[in-house]
Amino acid sequence: MSGSEYTFKVVQVSLPEPSKLVVMCDKRKRQCVCLRQVYKSCLDGLLPSYQAFYRVCSRLTKHQSTLLSGQDKQLLVALAGMDVSVPHVAVVSLAVCCRALKLCKVPAAVLHAFDDIRLQPASQVVLGLPEHILAPHAQPSPNPVQLQMTTPFPVTLPECALPADFNKQHGLLAKPYKHLVHRAVLEQHMGEFKSFSTNPFQLNRKGIAHGSRTWQNSEKQVYLFLGYCHHYQQVSQPTLQLFLSSPLIAQYVSFHIAAGHSQLYIRNFLSCARCVLRWWQSKPGGNHPSFVEGLEWLQTLGLQVADQLPRPSKDPKGLADAGKWMSAPRLVHLIHGAELQSQDQMQQQGVTVETSRDMHDAALAAMTFSHLPPVRLSCIRSLVVPAYTGPCLHPDCKEPSCEGNRLSITSESPLLMHIQLPHHKNARKWGKAVIEFDVPSDLAQLLHTYLGAPRKALLEHHLLIGDTCPYVFMDMHGRGFVAAAVLTLYWQKWLVSRGGVPMNPSMCRQVFVDERQSNSATAGPSNQGAAMVMGHSVKQWDKWYDMQYHPRLAQNAVDGMQSWRAAMLQSHPPAAPDLTLSSALHCGHVLVSDSEESRYQSCCSDSDIDIDLD
Repeated sequence: MSGSEYTFKVVQVSLPEPSKLVVMCDKRKRQCVCLRQVYKSCLDGLLPSYQAFYRVCSRLTKHQSTLLSGQDKQLLVALAGMDVSVPHVAVVSLAVCCRALKLCKVPAAVLHAFDDIRLQPASQVVLGLPEHILAPHAQPSPNPVQLQMTTPFPVTLPECALPADFNKQHGLLAKPYKHLVHRAVLEQHMGEFKSFSTNPFQLNRKGIAHGSRTWQNSEKQVYLFLGYCHHYQQVSQPTLQLFLSSPLIAQYVSFHIAAGHSQLYIRNFLSCARCVLRWWQSKPGGNHPSFVEGLEWLQTLGLQVADQLPRPSKDPKGLADAGKWMSAPRLVHLIHGAELQSQDQMQQQGVTVETSRDMHDAALAAMTFSHLPPVRLSCIRSLVVPAYTGPCLHPDCKEPSCEGNRLSITSESPLLMHIQLPHHKNARKWGKAVIEFDVPSDLAQLLHTYLGAPRKALLEHHLLIGDTCPYVFMDMHGRGFVAAAVLTLYWQKWLVSRGGVPMNPSMCRQVFVDERQSNSATAGPSNQGAAMVMGHSVKQWDKWYDMQYHPRLAQNAVDGMQSWRAAMLQSHPPAAPDLTLSSALHCGHVLVSDSEESRYQSCCSDSDIDIDLD
């Protein structure tokens, strides 16, 4: 059969099962062979062997491909039964193919079939690997390939030393590897995995849907693992199939341990790996018992990582020595000084870009600490201005009447401002309860001044977004702090410029809790109310934020024992009992009845008793 560029014919080959090969000859009589039927018959279930075979072929062909026209694609579909979405055919010589098959230890019948084709007279014989074969699980088929994890599972972690070319930026999102993210197979895998994880109703998934922030963390963990496999394990085409390799996961965990990463970081990856395995389980052919064993293996690995890599203990003194801690009084004085200076400069110099940026920074710092219990940074980043009238900007919000995390002006005279935060970390656990409060007068005056002419001057200066920026606070380019890392770097740079230390802004929560829980705490808000504004509970103060919880309670108990001891000494002791022994018992004999003689021995010292340790 003749197409526009190729002539197609069907060739019968000798294999364990009757199989067909489609030979495609172009105008220069170069032959291309469709491998689909051979793969279905002889490589079914040999996933590791096939992956190795593909890596060898792909490396030697340098990812070259030839595009099929519509008519040629239709003929290929009719003869080989291929999927109509096949976009192109990769080309590799049969000699290279035979060598790759030998290296991958595929059945001998496959080698003989390709040897027969290779020996046929032709000017240049090539083998076409369709896209459907390069991603055998990308499209469902009536008889899907049986998916399974690599067994046996490692019983211990391999030793790992950091490679000489170790680079923290090894994920696929790093610039040297970013082009791999847009490969067709990986894009399709990530799209399906995202739908599986984030769909509100996904009945073959255990648990609730992932929120936008949880998905971003999962996506980051996936790309970091795939980048490690590509850079350090020489995997040319990283896909989510690599999560089926338990040895690769074990090597990756050892890599993190060698790099000195925390147990929380490693456990986040293992949690992501379990989600990927559950996604593979939901696909056709994913009912292999190895998936159940793999999930148990990952859970055991996570528990032992948590046990052997405990959280590093932190205390204010150690953090202060490392230049990562500021006391609450010092931080309050620093922020208050920035507020006064920005207002004085505004009065003296007028509204300029520089004075507007200083007032913006002072307002941002005042929102983070000092005037309010430290609100979560995600709430500060997503706070919109009173003039914004559009829909809620939270990516997971589905309420049509929701106004989002908003700063609103209740009254101009007297000035009253109100903050409502329907979207916070524990909103789902609290039954969608909203954190809301009136802004203190000093902070309201500062925000009101900034939202006027200074903010307009910044918007006019930054032309990337212009006056369409809906957020209260924005970066140096006039954009909202959409990424948490951008706000962290911005805050640290500002704090150092004011004479502080490069402390993470989230550490302000620990600074506040440390002062409120200390023995020298000053009068202030109730702990329960402050914890509510911070978006958690007093129990979480003790568990996560109060770094002096255990040593302080222990010292308070020891100090209290001194007053207890003094009280005991001042009390009148009771009369001492008469401990005089009768003469009959003076020798130390124990009187027992005849029935108890077998249980007790008299006149025996401890040294006379022979203990049988066996």
